[in-house]
Amino acid sequence: MPDSSISKFFEKSRKDRLDIVASFANLSKEELDILQNDNGGITYDKADKMVENAIGTFSLPLGIATNFKINGKDYIIPMVIEEPSVIAAASKGAKIARIKGGFEVSADESYSIGQIQVLDVDIPSAIQQINNSTDEILQLANSKSNTLSKMGKGAKEISCKEIDTPSGKMLIVELLIDVGDAMGANVTNTMCESVSTLIETITGGRSLLRILSNYSTRRITKAKAVFEKEAVGGEEVVENIILAFEFADNDVYRAVTHNKGIMNGTIAVANAVGQDSRAIEAAANAYAAKSGRYRSLSKWSKDIDGNLVGTLEIPLSVGIVGGIVNVHPVAKVCTNILGVSSAQELACVLTATGLAQNYSAIRALATEGIQKGHMRLHARNLAAAAGAKPEQIDEIVQKMIKEKKISLDKAKELLEQI
Repeated sequence: MPDSSISKFFEKSRKDRLDIVASFANLSKEELDILQNDNGGITYDKADKMVENAIGTFSLPLGIATNFKINGKDYIIPMVIEEPSVIAAASKGAKIARIKGGFEVSADESYSIGQIQVLDVDIPSAIQQINNSTDEILQLANSKSNTLSKMGKGAKEISCKEIDTPSGKMLIVELLIDVGDAMGANVTNTMCESVSTLIETITGGRSLLRILSNYSTRRITKAKAVFEKEAVGGEEVVENIILAFEFADNDVYRAVTHNKGIMNGTIAVANAVGQDSRAIEAAANAYAAKSGRYRSLSKWSKDIDGNLVGTLEIPLSVGIVGGIVNVHPVAKVCTNILGVSSAQELACVLTATGLAQNYSAIRALATEGIQKGHMRLHARNLAAAAGAKPEQIDEIVQKMIKEKKISLDKAKELLEQI
């Protein structure tokens, strides 16, 4: 079984890193060539077919997080993000979690929620009529996806709710759809649109919006990890991390930044494997406010032995079939690197990465502060922005750190001296 605890991966050359990844994930030569291609994986012609009014492509760094053990399985995790220190922090968090067995994660089945807005009806009567026609509505919805029906999946339930608005009361009919290993947006929208006319006939009302909800509360993923007290830094650091969490859980200004740190990990993986990052973040932020006020998505406590315990629970709508993962060559390769076989397994990886990243960020904040490691990495960007050649960057970075002056002007000054 491959081992993701790769020593000094960050010190290796690009070729050595790629060789390790290729060996770990059993990549083909064609897949390795895709990763070595510096155009970001897609040509202009492909981009022009993906979006409107295309004028080019835009690349972001693709890195690998190491050390992850999730539900007893080792992973090396592709992450796409422009922010320094995130990949290193996730790897460090996973390394500490690994001491106590890694991450335990569970994911719900892939249930998508579709909504149909119904207007101009007597709502109690309409709800009764819809309830009486459930089988007919579900049958029509499922006729729109032979694939899901053959798999025993598809539309499973119908529910109704009444909402109050400034324009009056509205009836919202919701379809619960098992979308299998897909994210499910397209099939959910198709089913909603297909049954809306039938619902109009049944209720005598008028349907307006017919679309999925990205608030995927029937696709919850829960992660937990134990971080050994001594590896964290001792009893005082554990206590300080818990105090830092309590700050985030009770102050919205801190909570937003705290949760953004979680998303640094989760979304970086989502980007790498072609997921809808906007849907993931929107759902997570709504879930953070489910109590009526915006709170921390993660929870931190200690066990009977004084070890730090972190948990993370988020709604997560992801898929390994359909969407960009079938179109973008790098997203395909990154999915192969992960080696996930279901949407649930992918959700587990994304959530574990978010928790690992949150651990590292909150520990840094509770000890030396976030800027020490972050600015060291940021200094490399500044040196490059100043025009330094690759062989000059390390010297400039070391001098900026030594003088405690990390800025673009300082980088330019040191480059002139060289």
